[in-house]
Amino acid sequence: MRLSTVILPIHRWSEGQKTWQRAEELGFHAAYTYDHLSWRTFRDGPWFGALPTLTAAATATERIRLGTLVTSPNFRHPVTLAKELMALDDISEGRITLGIGAGGNGFDATALGQEPWTPKERADRFGEFVPLLDRLLTEDAVTERGTFYSADEARNIPGCVQRPRLPFAVAATGPRGLKLAARYGQAWVTTGDPKIFEDGTPEQSVAALRGQIEKLGKACAETGRDVAELDKVLLTGFTPDRGRPLESVDAFVDFAGRHRELGFTEIVIHWPIPDSDFAADQTVFEQIATEALAQLG
Repeated sequence: MRLSTVILPIHRWSEGQKTWQRAEELGFHAAYTYDHLSWRTFRDGPWFGALPTLTAAATATERIRLGTLVTSPNFRHPVTLAKELMALDDISEGRITLGIGAGGNGFDATALGQEPWTPKERADRFGEFVPLLDRLLTEDAVTERGTFYSADEARNIPGCVQRPRLPFAVAATGPRGLKLAARYGQAWVTTGDPKIFEDGTPEQSVAALRGQIEKLGKACAETGRDVAELDKVLLTGFTPDRGRPLESVDAFVDFAGRHRELGFTEIVIHWPIPDSDFAADQTVFEQIATEALAQLG
């Protein structure tokens, strides 16, 4: 099992770079950031762009993988995103993973002046976005006419450092998204079942996650792919466990062990942010980073 962290882009780089460098020092497999224009309770505070932040992180680190968790079509277009990702993969010398999802009804959904899309509209757009982005990152020139996204002789030369392209970690729980993960993903991402976040139990969460993995397996089987080929990533903080796994090393080891048994290969924990939903003891957090995986055996 791998252990990664997600670092919210809330600090000016003069301060923020220290966090990314510390994540590498602690031995995290990857450090991700959210790709939003603003987000929830952080809306009225500092919030910087994901791709420039990752570019800076790539120049400030040497080994740790970097990525978005996740990018969505809410304010992105495949043509411009592909060009930026190709450059970012080059700058990082092949350390980028693109976490990608259909998006939601948060601030990103209306920031460009549009009405928020329905779940069906988001799924429709995602269904075009991912295949076109895949082509743009693997072909020198792409022309495509879609309902939502088009490209006209879009060039991406010389392509990604990682071949045939940088990996996609597809966030999905619905049938259409899971099919995209099965076909285009090198990893699958989930945050659990939002329906049981408020009133559910950890046991119910485990059962829900087991069901999601089973559905992923069926989607892979339908596309002729072995589900074992996909990494399975759990972004924590959105299950009924909330912040309890970060209360102690033992608590995290217990949490991680239960989810490893389900088949998860990577767990992502939020870098502590005081006075927020992601508040945690920094010392304990760093102990988890350096000691927990060894205790899992």
